[in-house]
Amino acid sequence: MDSGASTLVSSPTLTPKYLTQIYANPRVSASAAIESIASRPDTSSAVYVYDVAEQAGFGTLTKEWAKSGSAAATIDLQTRPGAGLTLVGRLSQGTSRDAGKKSVLSAYTTPAGLAHMASSFAYLSPATPTSRLVIQVPTVTSVGETLALCPSSSALAAVVPTLPEELVVLLSGTPQEAVDFASIAYRLETSHVVHLFDHYSAGRETGSSLAPPRIETSSSSLPQLVSAAGYSYFTYAGDHSAHTVVVVLNGTLALAIKALLQEIPGVGVLVVNVLRPWDEQALLNALPSAVQTVHVLDDVPSASTQGFLYVDVFGTLLAAGASAAVRPHSIVPSELLACLTQPGQLYEFVASLAPSLSAPPAESPLVKKLLVYSTPQATLSSAAHFIADTFLSTGAVATRFLSDHDIFSRKGGITVSRVLLGPKDVQWNAPLQYAIPLDSGEADFIAVLDHALLSSHSVVQNAKAGSVVLLASSWTANEVTANLPADVTSALTSAGARVFVVDPSSVSSTLFHAAGPFNDAIQNLVVHLAFLRLYLGKGATEALVLRIARTLFDEVIYGVELAKINSHVWSALFEAEIPTPAETEASRPLKNVQFNAIVVQTESGDVVNGARLGSWHDAAKHLLFPAAFNADPEFDASDTFAQHPALRPEVPDRTFLVTCTVNRRLTAKEYDRNVFHLEFDTRGTGLKYAIGEALGVHGWNDEQEVLDFCAWYGVEPNRLVTIPIPSTEGKMHTRTVFQALQQQIDLFGQPPKSFYTELAAHATGSLDRHALLFIGSPEGSATFKKMSEKDTVTFADVLRMYPTARPGIETLCEMVGDIKPRHYSIASAQSVVGDRVDLLVVTVEWMNPSGSPRFGQCTRYLAGLKLGQKVTVSIKPSVMKLPPSNLQPLIMAGLGTGAAPFRAFLQHRAMLLQRGEPVGPVYYYFGSRYQSQEYLYGEEIEAFMEDRVITRAGLAFSRDGPKKVYIQHKMLEDAEALAKMLLKDNGVFYLCGPTWPVPDVYEALVGALEKYQGMSAEGAGDYLEGLKEEERYVLEVY
Repeated sequence: MDSGASTLVSSPTLTPKYLTQIYANPRVSASAAIESIASRPDTSSAVYVYDVAEQAGFGTLTKEWAKSGSAAATIDLQTRPGAGLTLVGRLSQGTSRDAGKKSVLSAYTTPAGLAHMASSFAYLSPATPTSRLVIQVPTVTSVGETLALCPSSSALAAVVPTLPEELVVLLSGTPQEAVDFASIAYRLETSHVVHLFDHYSAGRETGSSLAPPRIETSSSSLPQLVSAAGYSYFTYAGDHSAHTVVVVLNGTLALAIKALLQEIPGVGVLVVNVLRPWDEQALLNALPSAVQTVHVLDDVPSASTQGFLYVDVFGTLLAAGASAAVRPHSIVPSELLACLTQPGQLYEFVASLAPSLSAPPAESPLVKKLLVYSTPQATLSSAAHFIADTFLSTGAVATRFLSDHDIFSRKGGITVSRVLLGPKDVQWNAPLQYAIPLDSGEADFIAVLDHALLSSHSVVQNAKAGSVVLLASSWTANEVTANLPADVTSALTSAGARVFVVDPSSVSSTLFHAAGPFNDAIQNLVVHLAFLRLYLGKGATEALVLRIARTLFDEVIYGVELAKINSHVWSALFEAEIPTPAETEASRPLKNVQFNAIVVQTESGDVVNGARLGSWHDAAKHLLFPAAFNADPEFDASDTFAQHPALRPEVPDRTFLVTCTVNRRLTAKEYDRNVFHLEFDTRGTGLKYAIGEALGVHGWNDEQEVLDFCAWYGVEPNRLVTIPIPSTEGKMHTRTVFQALQQQIDLFGQPPKSFYTELAAHATGSLDRHALLFIGSPEGSATFKKMSEKDTVTFADVLRMYPTARPGIETLCEMVGDIKPRHYSIASAQSVVGDRVDLLVVTVEWMNPSGSPRFGQCTRYLAGLKLGQKVTVSIKPSVMKLPPSNLQPLIMAGLGTGAAPFRAFLQHRAMLLQRGEPVGPVYYYFGSRYQSQEYLYGEEIEAFMEDRVITRAGLAFSRDGPKKVYIQHKMLEDAEALAKMLLKDNGVFYLCGPTWPVPDVYEALVGALEKYQGMSAEGAGDYLEGLKEEERYVLEVY
């Protein structure tokens, strides 16, 4: 089956031999047809392709045809201010030796590109039959920080009023309109023409059999050509006795509003097809005579911009003395995008203009909506085309097909394909993104051709009630149940959806053992046959599916009988049981799929995004073009001290580069606990902190451990790796592998359960793969808990345990994620120490069951700091705050390094006393094991006691005496004073340290209130709980 086989391997490309098949071919889009019309040698002498058009996927066919000599010559141009001067010069009699010849130039650009060209149009020579310019403009524009594509032409808001009078501006919406108006543009022999068409949706979709333009007139005047093609300057749709009319430029939004307002009494839509020249009489003739209110929708870059369409309409009605009120409505790109992707938003907006619109129009129950999620360039990336082709081949139902791409939210990108099926007598031209939105339950059928998408993106949230989901995966029934995230199971359960699974790779390998394009083709056929069975529903039989398949494919495909393939697929397809949401664990939030690319691959075949290994060129790009690569740090622009561009730009916290000036061990070297005091110089950084706040330290991994890992993993440490920056759209950073693993990637942190499942996909060994899947499943919870809590394995440990699971280092970096900052209570008051911040830290060390030493990642880093070494830090607010009044009593209880915030409290109170300001009493309780070893800041405490900063100190050293004494015992000695301070004197209690003494301390305070203030145990407990709400009973425990 040569022809069928080629179809299965890849989508048919519009190479020159297809030029004769542009029309009456449902597989050809309007955009492709426009390129065919514009690039014919008898139409254009040359085609100028601007970079912005090609980036939007328009112009690539023209260039391909030109290489084969089947189309006019193409010239690549860049978009910049004055970008149209090249065209002006080419048309000028004095600048080209070919000026005497026919010189009809075509140019491809976007609305933004056209805005750059507009100033040049003033220099255009008058158009003649042998010298004129036609610009084809696909209306698609990137919007906002997400770079989502939108059909906005807002870039033209300021330039349309400045266009020369002789320049014709045409607008089209539907695929057939786009082809017809493109043809009209080349029949206007005495005008330069700009044609804007919908490349966001209608222009790219397939399914409509385009008819060749039939303009039966010899005239070259615009009114006669438009009329001969079956159009008018303005198209009216709706109630001809309407009192409310919405005026909008032809395009995506116009099609959506027409679909929404169809058959709504009292309302109509007036669509502008010819913007320039503006025909006032044609507008007046097109409006219903009963119209009372005209709402004009203007596509503008900002709400403060005056729209040109309102000016045109208002001026026309004012000059004609019409009584209708004209209301302007500015629609900015973000609002336009929301209206087209979230139907509810457009309905609310239009309903505010037309109160008679009480509800969205009901859809025909015969309309079916299909969604297919896949990965660009993957084996199954063409499966969606063949699903659509099933219906296009028969022509029994009306079929519309469109693919969009998201290249930013996932390495390699995501493709979402929409298929809309309906009766041939139902005409519904609403944009497909509007008809099948991704954020609501609209899809009757969803195919997910890469199971990893289920864990990363919302791909089933739009499942309609009772819908069917097809998953192409190697997962078994148990693995499907184990691996579905909670959000996915919840969405499927809510919709009552049924999930079916087939493994195309397994079926193909069984039937066709050799790898390569033939195997890939069989895999696409497997998905196709599985779809046919599910689409047929309860009436499906193996024989019926085979009978339909025989109308589409040959009996033998690459030496394998179609009946045999169908039989294997029938047996391999199974229904998976969906666990109830209560049986699943909480999962990380799923990303939304955004439409932000039409082209997903460069000419060299490189994927346009994602982590990758690279060369020094990547680093050079970051230095030359920082705005394109680096995340924008969020901080106060009025800050005198600018954010250092190299300091963790991928985190939202404001970061500072401080210098270590003191690293002093407080405990003896022979003592088994290393408690140390750190001081950092903050001069020139702008770092400010309040008493009680915490310092976030962005620690590094151990250098030697990183080098050892690189040697074991077989990766060159000095090789560059480029990684997407989380929480940004398209931003990347490039570092050496060593830098990334030492300073950024949490390689020696503890992996979450999801990591085992993700890693399983990279395991080449069956034992490793199944072991990883088991640990990541609900059944493996006990194993995961043991590995995490008892064995304390790290990401690096897991990789060593399962050596056949070895993703590329760039992929591993994304899977592991970043080192999180560790936060330590600040042990100083900035009001006292000035440009300095102090920390009190204890190293975290332990032995795992196998006898391997373990270290806390950040405390190990801090303990090894050298004087003068720079450290990246940030500030985190804390609950440990001083009370508003200095007269309020303070009761502070700290264990070990929990003394840190209280040192800051005491420094501040000492300063106030030194100034002669009145302060309340301070009771300080401190506990550790040995006074000789762990009396932290003991000399300072004794000095504070001598200076009466500390009113009373309760020092508990649990292992110094024959009987263990803890801070709660010391508190019982002062129970009467403590109860009075808490109940009568508005005192505040603080506890900082480990969690274990919290119950005993709580009981000591309850007992004090009960004994000395006459409260019941229950009442005392309720009182302390109330103090928590007043921030007078404060716990910071870990």
